[in-house]
Amino acid sequence: MAKDQTPLDRELDELPPELRWREWMRRIEAVLFASATPVPRDDLARVVGQGASVDLLIADLSADLEGRAFELARVADGWMLRTRPAYAPAIRAAADVGHQLFDLSEFDIAVLAAIAYHQPITRDGLKEIFGKEISRDLTDRLHGRGLIATGPRAPQRGAPFTFVTTDRFLAAFDLETLLDLPEREQLDDAGLGPA
Repeated sequence: MAKDQTPLDRELDELPPELRWREWMRRIEAVLFASATPVPRDDLARVVGQGASVDLLIADLSADLEGRAFELARVADGWMLRTRPAYAPAIRAAADVGHQLFDLSEFDIAVLAAIAYHQPITRDGLKEIFGKEISRDLTDRLHGRGLIATGPRAPQRGAPFTFVTTDRFLAAFDLETLLDLPEREQLDDAGLGPA
């Protein structure tokens, strides 16, 4: 779908500075509200004037949302609005969010974790970790939910494709980057490491 080509007054020269800043904040809020995926800085910069700092606008918008039911979250190289975790029970009780749930089995999550920690990883690499073949149905299911994507081809015989996690994976597990994954020692201490 093509983006609207209607000219957008980015500079808003007719407004006093404080109203101009407020309008730029609201534009960023509107873009984030309408997007189902994290919005990168460059995309947000398209709706504000040249003298505007997207980082400062984001900081002011985040402060403006304090005490509200939703928050601004940094995910990968962009930002998104999401409901604060404290309101999850209320949402599940009253809203139809069934299509948003991932409904993953324990083994699905284990495979997803292996991909996250070892990416880019081939199907053979997953087989080495789990000691058995990982079905194409499972990887197709994770791919279909947008949690993994096809990575670069592995530099080995046959150049098989690899698997990598996506921005949707980061958002689903409340991570800003892969560096926010728990360290393996923390998983072992919690009894979640390999047996």
